[in-house]
Amino acid sequence: MNVSGEFSVKAPRQAVFDTIRDPKTFISLVDGVQDLKEIDPTHYEAVFETKIAYLKFRFNVTVEVTKMEVGEIGAKIEGKPMGMVGRLTATSSTTLTENGDETHIAYSVDAALAGKLGSMGQPVLRSKAKEMEKVFVARLRERVSQAETGQSS
Repeated sequence: MNVSGEFSVKAPRQAVFDTIRDPKTFISLVDGVQDLKEIDPTHYEAVFETKIAYLKFRFNVTVEVTKMEVGEIGAKIEGKPMGMVGRLTATSSTTLTENGDETHIAYSVDAALAGKLGSMGQPVLRSKAKEMEKVFVARLRERVSQAETGQSS
């Protein structure tokens, strides 16, 4: 299953990149991610908890950062649901393009889901992904706006 999207943030590309590349800041932007542990500068572990339809899921997640450049970010994600059989694997790619006083962000996530989560169906999962995107975009816009004006969160 592929989930992709595009949005813009009113901030310079470097400011957006600096915000996204900091792991602790990044997890504060993604709804449901907690307990981040850095294994090394390109490997992380975390817990991801979300509710999809009427079911609540909790995953142990590992992330490998495969590319970290100002214009492009890539990662491999694996998640094992707690309390059930299944697996989530995904690769993500994000590009940041400066466009005047804004940064255009395009992302693509190729995900494979097994077990109970995989049986839920792509329309339900895409809807959840778009809901998570809205939260991420709002939080990112707020964070870079605060950074640009010198406020702390």
